[in-house]
Amino acid sequence: MNASTLSSTAATAGVLTICLALTASPAFSIDKISFGTDWLAEADHGGFYQALADGTYAKYGLDVEIKQGGPGAQNRALLLAGKLDFYLGTQQEQLTGVEEGIPLVDVAAFYQKNAQVILTHPDADIETFGDIARLETIYMTHGGFGAYFEWMKANFTGFRDEQFKPYNFSSAPFLADTRSAQQGLITAEPYEIERQTGKEPKIFLLADSGYAPYATMITVQQNLIDRDPDLVQRFVDASIEGWYNYLYGDNAAANVLIKKDNPEMTDGQIVYAIDKMKQYGIVDSGEALTKGIGCLSAERYKQLFDALVKVNLLQPDTDYTKAFDPRFSCKGVGMSLKERS
Repeated sequence: MNASTLSSTAATAGVLTICLALTASPAFSIDKISFGTDWLAEADHGGFYQALADGTYAKYGLDVEIKQGGPGAQNRALLLAGKLDFYLGTQQEQLTGVEEGIPLVDVAAFYQKNAQVILTHPDADIETFGDIARLETIYMTHGGFGAYFEWMKANFTGFRDEQFKPYNFSSAPFLADTRSAQQGLITAEPYEIERQTGKEPKIFLLADSGYAPYATMITVQQNLIDRDPDLVQRFVDASIEGWYNYLYGDNAAANVLIKKDNPEMTDGQIVYAIDKMKQYGIVDSGEALTKGIGCLSAERYKQLFDALVKVNLLQPDTDYTKAFDPRFSCKGVGMSLKERS
């Protein structure tokens, strides 16, 4: 073997060594994380399923498992126990959690408007939110009775505890009583009532009457923020992109995943929910229009804190700033995806 051949062989071996080294170690590591939602899979979770379906989470180096909530699920407790990395929480439960010493923190707010509504019969003589106080009965969950109904009593004349009857996720009692109202989410109950009766009920969005809480929050343990803020940031950013693509792009693959997790979900319900999200600005309104979907601000937390103190649901010395961390949102992430739609 001559010198030229030896040189060529050595060069080839060097290239092979480099190639083997490159293939042996990936460009980046994939972080496995688990994310628990607040209910059975539905369009209200669409952006998260979109980020999973279209590879956005993978692009950010995340292998995400979505664990749906629903009857019997304890996803918030699993987050507290360290069995989940992220949870889909609510702003109010974080504020009350601070008072109880619970170390959970909101890092993004995907519903700029809370989707909670009060529904009345389409033929009822109810034209404004305040008119609902004239009705004899309002079907609510015990959670709603202890939360937004306190706000209703404090801000409108005529609402009284005697109107409360338990809502057990069936509209049958409401439909049988024309002098009643019922709680619901704008993306769910109105569709089902219209499907059953052929008429859409009158819809009163609490957010449009002054009820200001965010909803659909990404919630984490404080120790995850302290330990790995980059992981938190990547999950928030990928989820934001997922929501832009779900609302303004091709969401077919995400809806397939939603229906796989929740076989009772229908295409009609999903289409209705997305339409209402857009019509009422549930996701993309307020600060989200200029700072991006998911935007979370200290001002909104102070506003809710003051409202809860007013109705004696929080102590005035509660440090409400421990309930949120504004560093991960309001950066304009994903806004170009909407512009391209």
